[in-house]
Amino acid sequence: MKQLGYFLLCAGFVSAAYATALDVENVSWALFAISALAAIVGVFLLKRHARSVAQSEEVLEANRAELRESIDNVVRDLREIVSSGSLSGAALRDRIDTKLHPDLIRFADARESMVHLFGLQTYADIMSHFAAGERYINRVWSSSADGYDVEAARYLGKAEEQFADAQRQLNEAARK
Repeated sequence: MKQLGYFLLCAGFVSAAYATALDVENVSWALFAISALAAIVGVFLLKRHARSVAQSEEVLEANRAELRESIDNVVRDLREIVSSGSLSGAALRDRIDTKLHPDLIRFADARESMVHLFGLQTYADIMSHFAAGERYINRVWSSSADGYDVEAARYLGKAEEQFADAQRQLNEAARK
């Protein structure tokens, strides 16, 4: 189905372009309409295939594990950074880049499965906290780069709270 979708999409665009390039004054609207319809059907098939893959049990279970593991790692690493209290400047930025960034990306890549696993409202609740925590981490990084270590430390604590809330909500949703 995926190959057919790509074929129809490409063939539709190419033939629609051909139909409009044959004669600038007299476009073959019938050929153009058929071509556009083929491209639309191709998009529909591709979206349908993507939805079926995203809702497959294997993908959902793999992403469920990714979500839990990555948020657990983020919370654990943030707690370590906050409790150490000695990181500032380049050392803090390096720690964020090496420890937090990969798990933040893993969580974000798997986030859409939350809608299928737990529902849209739970997804919105968890992602609200996650996004706030991510913004705080970005602020910590920027503050640290600008030499505002006190502000960076303050926002590290706020980021930790937001990610801990996201973790708690994810764990509650998984138990239901």
